[in-house]
Formats: sequence, structure tokens, C-alpha cells
Amino acid sequence: MTYDFSRHDGLYLRQTLFDKARRIVVKVGSAVLTGDHGIAEEVIENIAREIAFLHDSGRQVILVSSGAVAAGRARIKFHNAGNELSIKEKQALAAIGQSNLMQIYDRVFSALGQTSAQVLLTHKDLAVRRRYLNARNTLFALFEFGAIPIINENDTVSVAELRFGDNDMLGAHICNLIEADMFICLTDVVGLYTGNPSTDPDARPIYTVDEITAEIEAMVSHSKSKLGTGGMQSKLRAAKLVSAGGGSSFIGPGREPEVLKKLFSGEMIGTFFLPHKERISGRKRWIATVLKPQGSLVLDEGACRALVERNRSLLPSGILKVEGVFGVGDAVHCARRNGEKIAVGLINYSSVDINKIRGYHSREIQRILGYCDSEEVMHRDNIVIL
Repeated sequence: MTYDFSRHDGLYLRQTLFDKARRIVVKVGSAVLTGDHGIAEEVIENIAREIAFLHDSGRQVILVSSGAVAAGRARIKFHNAGNELSIKEKQALAAIGQSNLMQIYDRVFSALGQTSAQVLLTHKDLAVRRRYLNARNTLFALFEFGAIPIINENDTVSVAELRFGDNDMLGAHICNLIEADMFICLTDVVGLYTGNPSTDPDARPIYTVDEITAEIEAMVSHSKSKLGTGGMQSKLRAAKLVSAGGGSSFIGPGREPEVLKKLFSGEMIGTFFLPHKERISGRKRWIATVLKPQGSLVLDEGACRALVERNRSLLPSGILKVEGVFGVGDAVHCARRNGEKIAVGLINYSSVDINKIRGYHSREIQRILGYCDSEEVMHRDNIVIL
């Protein structure tokens, strides 16, 4: 059963996870934070009170906040007659708006007796293992100081290959970075429904989802807010990413008064996504969820069984084909003949060298390449089964 829990069962499951959640990431989108004249400060004040409520209850909380570009547009009264913003315009507006946005956050959190801290990240800050661990350590140090980190993508310097995609995915990555118990995505929708409630009189809310299947994804509209970069599909992808890391997720109305207090007191609002039963280890979570695979290795059935069923390393003898160009240490997919991706891992040889040794026994690597750094093309400790 993927959804449609009884109200009693859904309430019990949700409340158990809310009670146990000690480390939480809250993401607030532009559609929630902005009004007709830029940033809606009364909304930020409400969000800050809710975050302070969680913080004062002894929980560690991170806020992932959009809104820099919208704040920049309002600050300089920038209008472009409905045309799509160029990259340079978005980056410039983000530079103007980010300081304005943080000024507001600093003022409202200070009024509540809370200390806030700005953290700006690009995807590369998490894709490089050393920088990933540095970011993790900094966030834990901020927790020790009693501060509330406010994270946004560093839009001013981010380019396509360095981007998370949107702040839904950034929030999911932060959840996995700090091994958060829960991801709360506050948006301009009230949650998932079995149909479109504005046109389908039989549409009913989905309060609890235990697995995001194709059926669940089909319920989601392709539309997105004019102020945001992601729609509900992006939020489902983020929830899947968090679930794979062992956390739960919530999608619900960001402008609902006292929404977090209602959630943690057991009110059935929004849609709650249960975590996977098994939590992936920290290093393997980084490999599976942060790194962007640079290519694929097509394997024979024997190699596929060795990886999936016996938790073995990948040897060159089982490789049929090399797809893409990659270097030592890159993330690479492992796939069946039909293209189905079964695993992802860190590679020990470049694509050029693997093309030379594929199909051969490991003892032939030295003869073919003139060196042998490893008998395995991919070690089992660096492989994550998908």
C-alpha cells in the first residue's frame, strides 16, 4: 500500500516520527515568502516564530530559504515585462537580494532571542568529499553555538554544472549531509490529493505515503510557481532522496498559521512521506545522492549478480561496454544490458583504461596497462546498490 492509510494509522505513524525527530531541515520556497511587493515580512516573522518553537524544544534546526532573486527584484524595482530572466540577471538580482533577505531574517530572529547564521553553498561544495565534510563540521559547530543556520544556494556564482537544481534538492542534500531525521518543505500547496480538488469532487487529501511510486508521481501537476524554480515533481524527488537517506519528509502549506506547531501536535495537514527502513551509511549516502555520475559500465549478468546479490566488488572481466568519459575517482553507474541502472560507485580506472581491460581477468591488468593500482575496477565499499 503506497498511501490511503486509515486516519488512525496515519496519525500514529506521523506522530511517532514527529516525536522522535531531533534534527530537522525546514525549506521555505519563494512562493511562500513573496507577495505583490517583494518579500512578505509578516510571513518571515511567522516562519521565524515556528523555527524558534522547534529550536526552543531542544531540536537542531536548519532553515533552507529561497527568495534572494525575488528580494533583489523588489529592492531595485526590476521589471522585464514578463520575459524570462537571463542567468546574469538572476545572479545579479540574487547578489542584491540575499543581503536584504538576511537582514530581515537577522532582525526577526534577534527579536525572538535567536542567533541566525548565513551559509551559501554550491553543488561542488558537497561533491568534493573534503569540502562536504567541512560543510558538515561547520553546521555541527553552529548547532553547538546554539545558532540557526539559514542556507541558500550561492546563486551569484553558481552555473549549470554547479547547481543543485532548486532549493528543494538543496534541502534534501542538507538533510543527508547532517543525517537529519526530517525534511519539512513549506510551499504554496496544501499537500497531495488523489485528483485535482478544483475539478474533481471526489478528490481527497493524501496524508501519509510510505513509498513514492509512479502512481504517486502521476498525481503531481507539471505546473510551477512563477516565483519558484521547482514544482511538486521537484518536491517529490527531494522526498525520495531524503527517504533513501533514512529520513522522513513533509510537504504542506507554508502560510498556514502556526503550521509547525500544528504538525508536531498531531494535526493531520499536508502530506507526510515515511523513510526507508534501512539508512544508508554516510559515505555511501554521499556517493548515491550527491555525486553526479559521469558515465556507465554495462555489465554481464554474472557481474550484476555479484554486485546485487553477493555484495562483491566489480572486476574487469564482467564489463561489456564503457559509456561516457570519466577519470579515476569519478562516480559511475553500473547497468544491465537493457540499460537498467543497478548501482553507482567510485571508479578506480579512467574510461580509457577500462576500455582496454574490460572482459579480461584482473591478473591481466598489469600486462595490458603497464600498471595495476587495484584488482577491482570498483570496490564494494564504494558501491551503492540502487
